[in-house]
Amino acid sequence: MVNQRALRAVSLAIVAVLVVACADGEVRVSQDTSAGKPGFKIVDVTDANLPSAINRLGQSGGTTLPVGNSGEYRIGVGDIVSVFVFDHPDLTVPLTDGERIGGFLVQNDGTFSYPFIGSVTARGRTVGEIRNDIATRLNTFIPDPQVDVRIASFNSQRVVVGGEVASPTTQSITTWPLTILEAINAAGGLTENADASRIVVRRKGKSYTVNLDGFLRAHPESSNPILFGGDVVSVPRKRNQEVYVLGEVGHSATVDVSEETVSLTQALARQGGLDKTRANASGVFVFREVGGQTVVYRIDLRSPTGLVLGTRFALEPNDVVYVTRSPIQRWNDTISRILPTVGVTRMATE
Repeated sequence: MVNQRALRAVSLAIVAVLVVACADGEVRVSQDTSAGKPGFKIVDVTDANLPSAINRLGQSGGTTLPVGNSGEYRIGVGDIVSVFVFDHPDLTVPLTDGERIGGFLVQNDGTFSYPFIGSVTARGRTVGEIRNDIATRLNTFIPDPQVDVRIASFNSQRVVVGGEVASPTTQSITTWPLTILEAINAAGGLTENADASRIVVRRKGKSYTVNLDGFLRAHPESSNPILFGGDVVSVPRKRNQEVYVLGEVGHSATVDVSEETVSLTQALARQGGLDKTRANASGVFVFREVGGQTVVYRIDLRSPTGLVLGTRFALEPNDVVYVTRSPIQRWNDTISRILPTVGVTRMATE
């Protein structure tokens, strides 16, 4: 099967041939105006438009997962509820009786039975609501009963954590809010192959991508949302994310950007820098697909300002960096192709 990323890199490299060096060393870019509109957008990168036009180093995305407070825990089927009535030990069920958890199991119908008053509705209610209900109904038998209700075992609401974690597990939702970071830590943490920037949370039939790596770096709360019962958290395996460096550089190759943010200057340096005799420092381009359109970013590395901009220009996966030839080298290449023909012509006429 043909690698789709490689095909895209090749297509952008073809676009790069439209970049033409002029005699004065400047570079102009020819646009494809077929169908009445440009085939790509051109941006001359300056200090003024760098923050808005280019992805800055350290920037991280959030998530579309709905964010909100977990609220007070609501009891569900399978939970075990303990009830304490002060000065009435016969009506008190302790949290434990030595070997097993004590309390009332919430049945499939959402209720449990309690002495004197019978069935108590528990499903969907908080411990405070159940306490008030029991106290009100016991008042018929006991004057002003002092009642306390606690959850002895949380069994009704669970979160599944799987994928690239040390110990895939199922965790219970309790009265303490459970965030993605806490859930993953409870599952033994991420493996070496985990991609924390693309964690998937499946909730109520929909999937959401969460950038936990962004939370660890920049601390946006939206990247560490609270989980709810029924959520399934899947940590994907890390995939290769590359930038393609082509043209007049030390050697054309790919640069891995999956582990770290790489600037334009870093990418060029790792590939041997600009070719001293062939490269045109004013013709350094980055081809990037943005919203279905190819955007061509041009940086002039001849000036100190351009060199600084290059260190702040963060490359993104599948970017194509292309360095054009200098005008003098284009002339030399033309002459080198013409001279053999001239020589053959002279021999034929002598």
